[in-house]
Amino acid sequence: MNQLLKGKKGIIFGALNDKSIAWQVALKCHEHGATFVLTNAPIAMRMGEINNLAETCNNSRIIPCDVSKSSDMESLIEQSMEILGGKIDFILHSVGMSVNMRKGRHYTDLDYKWTHETFDISAISFHRLLQTCYKMDAINDWGSVVALTYIAAQRVFPDYSEMAESKSILESIARSFGYHYGKSKKVRINTISQSPTKTTAGTGVKGFGDFYDYAGALSPLGNASAEACADYCVMMFCDLSRMVTMQNLFHDGGFSYTGFSHDVFTLMENRKNDEV
Repeated sequence: MNQLLKGKKGIIFGALNDKSIAWQVALKCHEHGATFVLTNAPIAMRMGEINNLAETCNNSRIIPCDVSKSSDMESLIEQSMEILGGKIDFILHSVGMSVNMRKGRHYTDLDYKWTHETFDISAISFHRLLQTCYKMDAINDWGSVVALTYIAAQRVFPDYSEMAESKSILESIARSFGYHYGKSKKVRINTISQSPTKTTAGTGVKGFGDFYDYAGALSPLGNASAEACADYCVMMFCDLSRMVTMQNLFHDGGFSYTGFSHDVFTLMENRKNDEV
């Protein structure tokens, strides 16, 4: 490997299992010479296989963090700086959960208490992370922070429910905090809008399989894999992208700018024939 992140130190949120984008990002960052701390919610850590990932990545330390609690976030940043021996160079925010979707509530019948929880975990946590780092002066000059988002922030996907609003808030935070952090410390803050990906969370969305096939047929390059997204994150963390900030970057094989394709027509015809 080219060791694009040699000597750089970071924090990676959200690695659950080897289907997770965050898991693949950790592997790629390790290959490129970075050292980092892994973190996830305590309940997710009990469900996942993060210890195996940590062992593979040079015995990276694991710190539990409930992203809805400022005290947990402060403890995470403080411990990470102690473990890594100083300020941080990069952070991946790969956090999202819709309580209403988990409970089977339709978008037109949301439980607003659950909606607030969804926003807090999936979007406000990004501001909480950045504010904590800002106040603690935890990120090196020209550092890079990336959050994973989805095009539902711009387009309607009926079964994505209030996660669409969460991603809209997330992207707005990246722009607003990106301005302030850029002015003060030259820290870059961006979001990456990824293709539908067969993660544990993604496959839990109603109709995911059919939409995954549709998106792959529509996109000129096909669906971007979790591994490809990890490569893109490495590029955003390294110094080669040091003048990119406050952007929502589509990593989706061209899906975001394609209206129709012959492959979609073929897919629809084949399914129609199968039904007959």
